[in-house]
Amino acid sequence: MSKIIEHKKQIVSEIADKFRNSKSTILVDYRGLDVAEVTDLRKQLREAGIDFKVYKNTMTRRATEEAELSELNDTLVGPTAIAFSEEDVVAPAKILNNFAKEHDALEIKGGVIEGNVATLEQIKELADLPNYEGLVSMLLSVLQAPVRNFAYVTKAVAEQKEEQGA
Repeated sequence: MSKIIEHKKQIVSEIADKFRNSKSTILVDYRGLDVAEVTDLRKQLREAGIDFKVYKNTMTRRATEEAELSELNDTLVGPTAIAFSEEDVVAPAKILNNFAKEHDALEIKGGVIEGNVATLEQIKELADLPNYEGLVSMLLSVLQAPVRNFAYVTKAVAEQKEEQGA
């Protein structure tokens, strides 16, 4: 009997550690998805380096209390799968939101972003953000624009001087 309790305590502490170490955690209800759809979703999440697991709600509730995220307990009703991402904040929200658009059966229930419980609206906003590479690209184009404009002005002034001198 005590081996079973010890095993459950290990699982609870494992879940709590995942909550603490993840940059982004999304909870979803996956009822109504068939095996092929769940397999496809797991594949997409795995390719992005996201851990996607189903735990018993009672163990997850204990883990959320241990991780001081007890506000999530209201969402832990019915079948719940959890996507943990330790590297990318945007990826789980983006993948799950896009998958939910194509498959009505998948419902985003809640989540944790950077250690804070997030609302559904915050998760949807996060899903609409571009990924890291997209953000870097946008930043570089913003930084490049003044230099490019300065080069165009300099070239125009040089051409004007040439025309006047000729």
